Amino acid sequence: MSARLDKSWSVLASHQTREGNRCVDIFSRPDGTYGFEEFRKDPEDMGAWTPVQVFDQFALDVSRPGRPTMRVRSAGSCCKEAS
Repeated sequence: MSARLDKSWSVLASHQTREGNRCVDIFSRPDGTYGFEEFRKDPEDMGAWTPVQVFDQFALDVSRPGRPTMRVRSAGSCCKEAS
C-alpha cells in the first residue's frame, strides 16, 4: 500500500498493468465509502509507487442499494454530492 493512502483505509484490490509500471488501488474507508488511487513505478523512483492522479477527494457511496452516488469529500468530513 502506498504511503499516500490514509492508514484507516482498507485496500480491497490492487491492479497492475502487465508491465508492472502502473497500478490502481481500490479501497474502502471507515465511513462506508469507496475510492481509488492511480500510481506509477519508474526506475528513477527506485521502484517506489508514485501517485499519478489524486482521486481521494471523490467517494463512491453505496449505502443506498441500487443507487450508488459519487460524492466529493470535503476536508475533514464526508461528503457533498458531486455535480
